[in-house]
Amino acid sequence: MAQALRMRQSTAAAAGAARTRRAAVVRCVAAPERAGTVNVQRNENFGKLRAGYLFPEIARRRRAHQEQHPDAKIISLGIGDTTEPLPKFIADAMAKAAAGLATREGYSGYGAEQGQGALREAVAKTFYTNLRTADEIFISDGSKCDIARLQMMFGAKATVAVQDPSYPVYVDTSVMMGMTGAYNGTGFDNIVYMECKPENDFFPDLSKVPRTDVIFFCSPNNPTGAAATRAQLTQLVNLAKKNGSILVYDAAYALYINNPDCPKTIYEIPGADEVAIETCSFSKYAGFTGVRLGWTVVPKALKYSDGTPVSNDWNRMMTTCFNGASNIVQAGGLACLQGEGYKEMIGLVDFYKENAAILRKAFEEMGFKVYGGRDAPYVWVGFPGKASWDVFAEILEKCNIVTTPGSGFGPAGEGFVRASAFGSRENILEAVERFKQAYGKQH
Repeated sequence: MAQALRMRQSTAAAAGAARTRRAAVVRCVAAPERAGTVNVQRNENFGKLRAGYLFPEIARRRRAHQEQHPDAKIISLGIGDTTEPLPKFIADAMAKAAAGLATREGYSGYGAEQGQGALREAVAKTFYTNLRTADEIFISDGSKCDIARLQMMFGAKATVAVQDPSYPVYVDTSVMMGMTGAYNGTGFDNIVYMECKPENDFFPDLSKVPRTDVIFFCSPNNPTGAAATRAQLTQLVNLAKKNGSILVYDAAYALYINNPDCPKTIYEIPGADEVAIETCSFSKYAGFTGVRLGWTVVPKALKYSDGTPVSNDWNRMMTTCFNGASNIVQAGGLACLQGEGYKEMIGLVDFYKENAAILRKAFEEMGFKVYGGRDAPYVWVGFPGKASWDVFAEILEKCNIVTTPGSGFGPAGEGFVRASAFGSRENILEAVERFKQAYGKQH
């Protein structure tokens, strides 16, 4: 009996020791230094990106300046954000649509991901008469979002060329998708930068551009304000056809074009339907930067190397990754393209065009080399020999004005700043006076 007792005691002791060991293991797994982390590696492509997207970085520096100078009235000519109230006819259409949702008759849920039929028809009729059909128009929440979705559709293996300088989203989404190499100090490896400077009239020497799968091109260009001529765009379409490339044509500022020799859509160029996707937006037309509505055109004639229509994949992309633009917002978009609404929208565009003319004239009178501002809402101002971010800081310090440093748009933007015409007339005129006081006739 004593022996049995000793055996039970020995077994209990062993079990206790085992429990102690198990408890010790549990404490190691829950070590404090692991709190808040997971065993998932970060997407290495995000690690390639520079400190931050251009415009949030500008906003950060503006806030820092305001904190140092709390009484300063800062005027923003930086990010291209519209400032004027929505035209009444357009706003009323959205208000009516919103009120209708509270009624049995007016309620609507999910709509077609490609957009409401009436709006697709109106876009085709207004901007692409005898050029494109409504079923090639895909309504969205804006060009920026569509550019990211296009990149997802193209995939990580696609090669890319961009205007230099250009809208940063083309490059940054390419990096995120894994299309590029590392940042090399001025740009990213494996991206073709098509240099656009005053010396080449802001149109790249296409004979020096190697073949890529995708070419991003914006006209009028953001940030330079340069609009490509019919002859230049014919060269671009011919290059895409020769190389079997897809041209992604950003026409977000087409309504600002004054020069009749500069097409307002790439589809004015013969053969463009076989190589080009066009994206556009109501943002800078009707003040929809916060409302969010745009469209992308994918012609039926555009096909991949295996014969698959690109529109098939784009339709799949939109129906999988997008639930369609807001029904309320689409009512506003339709109003933009109706008689009174279209008149109001063009009036808004004309207002910003006048702002651009005021800014351009002021910089010219001060002796600066100035580009843009005639066919676009942006003025591109040269500061030779100076770094763009230094000029940005100098203008902010001297004038309490926010501009956009040219180098943020690409290597060829170094030595320039962009001034946006999106602002109240009062602020534009005040900005001009501040510039003249700070810089006068120095150049």
